[in-house]
Amino acid sequence: MKKLFDLSLTFALGAILFPPIIIIIILVKLTSRGPIIYWSDRIGINNKVFRMPKFRTMQIDAPNVATHLLENPKQYLTPVGGFLRKTSLDELPQLASILVGDMSFVGPRPALFNQDDLIELRNQYGVNKLVPGLTGWAQVNGRDELPIPVKVQYEVEYLQKQSFWFDMKILGLTFLKVVRRDGVSH
Repeated sequence: MKKLFDLSLTFALGAILFPPIIIIIILVKLTSRGPIIYWSDRIGINNKVFRMPKFRTMQIDAPNVATHLLENPKQYLTPVGGFLRKTSLDELPQLASILVGDMSFVGPRPALFNQDDLIELRNQYGVNKLVPGLTGWAQVNGRDELPIPVKVQYEVEYLQKQSFWFDMKILGLTFLKVVRRDGVSH
């Protein structure tokens, strides 16, 4: 049922968001050098590595690490990058990852391939058995501000409570967070 929901919502949102996606593609291309899409190696279900797309928000010479590890991440943002991140519009290409089954709408956010501490804790608690999500219980409870052990505890709670209605609650809370721009630190 979750896969059917993911596919239905992906097609519906894809149709609605097609015009803004085209505008974003044009803005990214006109305001910075490099590709429109940034492909990031991420850890998926059962620690399988997959390539996750995002609209590129950082300059092409930005270091390849989690943004929170950069001393001054804003110095690497493209002219439209800050806006895309604050509004979460940079995440729209991940609809393709949902379509092919690498991601779901709700689940733990996919770890970067080099976030060993996060991956190890997820393995320890069984969170690695979940399909990663566009949003998740940890995201609506702190997003970028959460220390990794706290983030994983929220993910464990999701693992234990997962249901269609819990996913609907998380999607609703995510919508409110995005509209309010809560929890975005860069």
